[in-house]
Amino acid sequence: MCFASPTNMSGKVKKSIKSSDGKKQSKAHRAGLTFPVGRMQRILKKGRYAERIGAGASIYVAAVLEYLMAEILELAGNAATDNKKSRINPRHVMMAIRHDEELSKLFKDATFSQGGVIPHIATQLLPPKQREDSE
Repeated sequence: MCFASPTNMSGKVKKSIKSSDGKKQSKAHRAGLTFPVGRMQRILKKGRYAERIGAGASIYVAAVLEYLMAEILELAGNAATDNKKSRINPRHVMMAIRHDEELSKLFKDATFSQGGVIPHIATQLLPPKQREDSE
């Protein structure tokens, strides 16, 4: 007789961890994160980045991505407010990232769909009076 662990339809073993009140808790909830820790674990395993993936690796990746998103959204929200808009659009995200030195380095090769370009006028194109003021 075979005593296998309970499985779902895909054949994967279920790991249900219950809280003190008996309800199931997700890994993200236990880690205090919004980003899905279980999904990060699956992606790390599927990507074959290493033979073995530690239990804390997926939590760390989810936490870093959550922090980056919070930082980008905060800056993009400020950019939207500066443009008197109440909704963040791709242009605001692009402007926020390009004006932040560290994020700009991180996303230096990224192209933002519907992001437009950073406004810049070369000093040679300015009238002579403004050219002296800007130098």
